[in-house]
Amino acid sequence: MFKRCLLISLRNPEALLMATITPFFLMLLFGTVFGNIADVGSLNYIDFIVPGIIMQSLGQASQHSAMNVATDMTKGIIDRFRSMSISKSAVLIGHTGAGVVRNTISSTVIIITAFVLGFRPHSGFVDWLIVAALLILVNIAISLLAVLCGLISKSPEGSSGLMFPLFILPFISSGFAPTDTMSGGIRWFAEIQPMTPIIDSIRALTLGLPLGNSLWIAFAWCIATIIIAFSAAAQVYKHRLS
Repeated sequence: MFKRCLLISLRNPEALLMATITPFFLMLLFGTVFGNIADVGSLNYIDFIVPGIIMQSLGQASQHSAMNVATDMTKGIIDRFRSMSISKSAVLIGHTGAGVVRNTISSTVIIITAFVLGFRPHSGFVDWLIVAALLILVNIAISLLAVLCGLISKSPEGSSGLMFPLFILPFISSGFAPTDTMSGGIRWFAEIQPMTPIIDSIRALTLGLPLGNSLWIAFAWCIATIIIAFSAAAQVYKHRLS
């Protein structure tokens, strides 16, 4: 099932193009245009926004996972799977794995583009291993949410719309501006939502900044999301089959 879902992605060049070109232009736009007006203290704005761009691109790229799941549920292929010796979780895991691969490609494109634009991390090998582990957990969590949205949607187009909040959340976080520069309810929401500790952790690990407890909060959010999203997706899938 994982191989099948990867082949679906390879046969959809538009999706692969969006997963690579969109992060590139976002990094280029924010790094060159908004870098002169943002107040991030002594930090280079390119260094500051890399985690936020990564999270934003993951939300955008995961829309394709949701659409692929919704297509499977509406085009009749699931009925064929039911007649075969395939576990119910295989369909969910296959789509999740393919989503992780697409999201990893997007993250890699962003990091390469950031280096070209002047991104200069101050981290060691162990720090990068922790960043990689965190990004893998984030990818799995977001891909499972995409699978869940694809299952509950009535159409592929509708599933893409359900994933739109994940595209917006990084903008209302510490991804593009420090939360202490925000005011009122926006600052409160930015500080409690899951994107902020994830972004803060990646930024601290790559730039050698104080980490605090953001990393443990980020891991907790990811693990909780994975458990809840997979359980909900399994129940919805079982209900749709019945």
